[in-house]
Amino acid sequence: MDIQDVIRDQVTNNAVVLYMKGSPQFPQCGFSSTAVQILKNCGVREVVAVNVLADSDIRQGIKEYSNWPTIPQLYIKGEFVGGSDIMREMYENGELLQMLKDAGAVQEG
Repeated sequence: MDIQDVIRDQVTNNAVVLYMKGSPQFPQCGFSSTAVQILKNCGVREVVAVNVLADSDIRQGIKEYSNWPTIPQLYIKGEFVGGSDIMREMYENGELLQMLKDAGAVQEG
């Protein structure tokens, strides 16, 4: 399986996938930290976090897969959402929370 197949499998078989630097417990850049905090604030039950620093093939491959040059990258139900700036904007206007609810990724109540 080539790296594009691995990435496609990750984003299509998990409701929420965040490609980031580090882990949710120990983000290794401010943008990744922001992305994790936004997802926590939305009440996301489960996120598959992929540490791009642990695998250079994934780190380069995700940029090619999305045609997006930066990390972090958020996927919801296989759809590329964007990086931390886009996540912040969507969080502030309520769009991100709605997407996460529609994906069944948020604890209600």
